[in-house]
Amino acid sequence: MSEPLKIAVLSPVAWRTPPRHYGPWEQMASNLCEGLVAAGHSVTLFATGESITAGRLDAVVAEGYEDKPGQDAKVLECLHISNLMEKADQFDLIHNHFDFLPLTYSRLINTPMVTTIHGFSSEQIVPVYKKYDGHVKYVSISMSDRHASLSYAATIYNGIAIADFDFVEEADDYLLFFGRIHPHKGASEAIDIALQTGKELIIAGIIQDRSYFEQKIEPRLSDQIRYVGSAGPKDRNSLLGRAACLLHPISFDEPFGLSVAEAMACGTPVIAFNRGSMPELIEDGKTGFLVNDVDEAAKTVRKLSQLDRSYCRQRAVDRFSTEKMVADYISLYKQLL
Repeated sequence: MSEPLKIAVLSPVAWRTPPRHYGPWEQMASNLCEGLVAAGHSVTLFATGESITAGRLDAVVAEGYEDKPGQDAKVLECLHISNLMEKADQFDLIHNHFDFLPLTYSRLINTPMVTTIHGFSSEQIVPVYKKYDGHVKYVSISMSDRHASLSYAATIYNGIAIADFDFVEEADDYLLFFGRIHPHKGASEAIDIALQTGKELIIAGIIQDRSYFEQKIEPRLSDQIRYVGSAGPKDRNSLLGRAACLLHPISFDEPFGLSVAEAMACGTPVIAFNRGSMPELIEDGKTGFLVNDVDEAAKTVRKLSQLDRSYCRQRAVDRFSTEKMVADYISLYKQLL
């Protein structure tokens, strides 16, 4: 692969790429795109019109349907995906970050396609993946998120821009919940942990489930428990870096967990419920603690001083950097081409 590859990166159109606040799939499409450009490849990012990239931007959707409510998501998705597929012969390879819909074009074009599966919204979408298994090469973002009925070309962990996260050796004493406000992510359980320990808790993230926020979170806010809204890149860096730890009490099998890697990049350890990919991301007793419930989590808060924040940072650099992710994907492209 001495000549630069011509690669199309297909991002979702829910949010801008990269997102202003929330949008993990868009963030990963952006990180990969920028890393491939830096590695010398010719990359076209298919995303919303206000997206930002060092590569070439191709857009037929001006603004994401979550950034600008009132648009028909399915119409935008059809226009967006077909725009790339009608230009497929211009590229050596298509890298799909848009879930299962683009797979349905894969036998109508000659360009090989790699699809990063960022998780399964339900079992109902699996038949589409099964139909194109083998024709499209699948990448899982953790071993725990591999579906038993599918085959995979590789597992490649999500990569973050380490330079965007400052290492903080001496943190403040507050606990942090950083993620979407939804029952699956465990903001209410994070409050329970904070109340048991008597420590301050800062909650940051978009409100994805308004009734959950109004019933389970808002009535419990106080001087000790504070909600600071969604946090963009600048605020994210500061909040994660100064926290004594990130609380990640999830109630679902999370495929990856970007905030976990981002916290560790700042040197901040993570206390997480032992589900999904968490055992792959967290070294129990070294970069954080894997626990089973609120009581156990509260007990491990008292052990945070035993952890080495510089070790947390180094493990994030070694395992979850954009550079490593891009190198792993380039290696996969070489195998496929």
